[in-house]
Amino acid sequence: MAWVWLGVAGLFEVVWAILLKYTDGFSRLWPSLTTVAAMAVSFYCMSRALQVIPIGTVYAIWTGIGAAGAAIWGMAVEGDPATAARIFCLALILGGVAGLKMAS
Repeated sequence: MAWVWLGVAGLFEVVWAILLKYTDGFSRLWPSLTTVAAMAVSFYCMSRALQVIPIGTVYAIWTGIGAAGAAIWGMAVEGDPATAARIFCLALILGGVAGLKMAS
C-alpha cells in the first residue's frame, strides 16, 4: 500500500507543479487554493509512504514523478520543446524511478 501512497503523492506533485504556473505568484485565489490543496494531498500521501519506504527512495521517486510528469505536460500541452535530448533525459529519470522501485 505504501507504493500506492507514493504513486498518488507523485501524481499530486505533478498537479501542483502544473497549477503553480496559473497562480500568478499566488495572486489569483482559486488557482492558488487548488495548488495548496494539491500540495497538501501530495505531502500527506508522501508521509504515509514514508512509514514503510526509506526516505531516500520516497523522495527520489516523488521528485522523479513530479519532474517527469510536469515536463511531459509541458511538451504535450504547453508547447515546450520535445527534443530528442529532453525525451532521452526523461527516459533516464523514469528508468531511475523504476530501478529504485525494483531495488526496494
